Amino acid sequence: MALDDDMREALDMFVTEARDLVQGLEEGLLELEDQPSGGETVNAVFRAAHTLKGSSGLFGLQHLVAFTHVVETVLGSVRDGTLDVTPGLVSALLPCTDHLSAMIENLARGQLEPDAALAADGTRLLSGLEPYLADGGAMTPARAAPGADAEPHEGAWRLELGFGEDCLRNGMDPLSFLRYLATLGTVTDVVTVTDRLPDAAEMDPESCYFGFQVDLVTAAPKSEIEAVFDFVREDSDIRIVPADSQLDTYVRAIRAMPENDRIGDVLVASGAVTELELAEALRIQQERALRGKTQPVPIGEILIEQGIVQRGIVDAALGRQRRTTETRSQDTRTIRIDAARLDKLIDLVGELVIAQSSTGIPSSSGGETSAEAQGEVMRLVDEVRHSALSLRMVPIGSTFRRFERVVRDVCMELGKEVSLVITGGDAEMDKALVERISDPLLHLVRNSLDHGIELPGERRNRGKTQQGTLRLNAYHDAGNIVIEVADDGRGLDRERILAKAVERELVAPGTPLTDSEVYNLIFEPGFSTAETVSNLSGRGVGMDVVKRNVTALRGSIEVETARGVGTTMRIRLPLTLAIIDGFLVGVGSSSFIVPLDRVTECVELPPGPLVRDCMNLRGEVLPFIRLRQIFGIPGQAARRQNVVIVEQSGQRTGLVVDSLLGELQTVIKPLGILFSRVKCISGSTILGNGEIALILDVGPLIADHSDREQVRQAVPVG
Repeated sequence: MALDDDMREALDMFVTEARDLVQGLEEGLLELEDQPSGGETVNAVFRAAHTLKGSSGLFGLQHLVAFTHVVETVLGSVRDGTLDVTPGLVSALLPCTDHLSAMIENLARGQLEPDAALAADGTRLLSGLEPYLADGGAMTPARAAPGADAEPHEGAWRLELGFGEDCLRNGMDPLSFLRYLATLGTVTDVVTVTDRLPDAAEMDPESCYFGFQVDLVTAAPKSEIEAVFDFVREDSDIRIVPADSQLDTYVRAIRAMPENDRIGDVLVASGAVTELELAEALRIQQERALRGKTQPVPIGEILIEQGIVQRGIVDAALGRQRRTTETRSQDTRTIRIDAARLDKLIDLVGELVIAQSSTGIPSSSGGETSAEAQGEVMRLVDEVRHSALSLRMVPIGSTFRRFERVVRDVCMELGKEVSLVITGGDAEMDKALVERISDPLLHLVRNSLDHGIELPGERRNRGKTQQGTLRLNAYHDAGNIVIEVADDGRGLDRERILAKAVERELVAPGTPLTDSEVYNLIFEPGFSTAETVSNLSGRGVGMDVVKRNVTALRGSIEVETARGVGTTMRIRLPLTLAIIDGFLVGVGSSSFIVPLDRVTECVELPPGPLVRDCMNLRGEVLPFIRLRQIFGIPGQAARRQNVVIVEQSGQRTGLVVDSLLGELQTVIKPLGILFSRVKCISGSTILGNGEIALILDVGPLIADHSDREQVRQAVPVG
């Protein structure tokens, strides 16, 4: 079905409305699970399904109509009192809301018909609702897409099998693997690789020198082929790549995939890469980054280098990742605004126009422009700025409520009982921040559920209530928004974290570390103390990403934990990414902006030579950083220098500058890709005189200085 521009615009509005309806449907189902007798909630979820079905019909989206009709029928039975709300019913309906979301997101991407996988999923979900239907008449399965019931397609694979030299001694017969491969499909070609074969005089009859190059055609997935070599993988070089003739098939499959911004997940979902291969590639990536102290090599390049997948498939996955990013960027272009806020902004603009016109009228006391009128203009400009920024502010509560479903599903999977408590949901923050903080929060929530909160039996043994508590809280603090993810679980094990860090050579044995420094080790790439890897966490891939994402938003994350009591992860973010209140300082001919919420006070640098970079501040030893030295600014320092004292995570540090130039409303300009790796600078701004001032990133600036000091003090003198 082709859409003209008007229809496309109407469909976009439908997608926005449909997302809200499905979210309301999901929230209502979760509420019904807790309070099955909630009459108004039943009516609300029924109306949501009914409205979604009716609106879908207007656009001729029959697959959406058919699926929603069955869901609506079940909810109608609940509303009529002929069907009770049970955990089983809710468990059957919640995946249906996921399916509806998937179909709606496909619509958002312009896909008006379900693909084979989605249609098959819909049929499976509807069959799960059959026991709740009064009769089979309401069952109208979604129209299956072509190929939905087709047999799995056969794929062609090239296997490079380099068996270890001890293979025969370990009781493994390389030919047995070939025979087993033949049971999975058709072995079309086998080439014996003899390049490791030594001279006859040097040959050990118990050693294996052969390898094989095998072409296999099979319907088995790559993971199943990979599992054939489980017993010899450690000392062998086994590579399984799609045959060149299959490249187009994989490229098409990747292009048809749903939205995903992680290239690794795309490649695994396509079947070209297995979970095991991806984990190994991630390990190599992290080891190289740690060893070389450089930015990680793209995971796609490592997979190509290891001979796991061809470049064409990686390029297709990169394209899928790029389109996902573009789609999300488009989503952020629209925002719902409270009409009252828009009216207020319009009123302020009207007042500003009147005030501006009055500045040109001479005052009665003289011929000059009224200073009072100019002051009024400045006040209104400030109010307009605040009002305009508030248009982008949304409550974080809607994001928090999405985790109700996450907590429910994860607890069912893990066999845990957890109560989710949400407070501060009305705290507002920039819409862009809300969207970008969702993934880090999701990881923290899943981590708390998986590793933090104990199983019911373990909690009882420790004298705790059987049901654990996970708290999501948000509040404003000194121009920032603080988001807390807190659990009453087992807390972090300091000694275990430290031992793991020593084992990984992140910390030298015997190094004295504060509790905060030890707990911050969990944010190191690949760091994990989990003994087992689950579907949720334990791979050591995630906490470093959480910190990186939070840092990218000019935020910080702190850990507060007590053994046996629980853990609180505290994220501190700016309210908006657009404008901040800054403090302008000068060093030589350069200007810098210090975020005002970090500044506690300013003092004069004591005169005379200071042996160490610290000073006595009313009895407190205050370390300071000389910005001229850090940024290599030439010239002589001013005769009288000043210290701007900033606070980061409870640590006070001084910044030595030449001059204090006062507070300033700072419009943040990004540095661009060229300067994306510059540390200690979070952006730039243009001053009133046209010059550029760099905005200091206080957290990394202090951390970088601390690292330098530790290195300097560690260098032996002699």
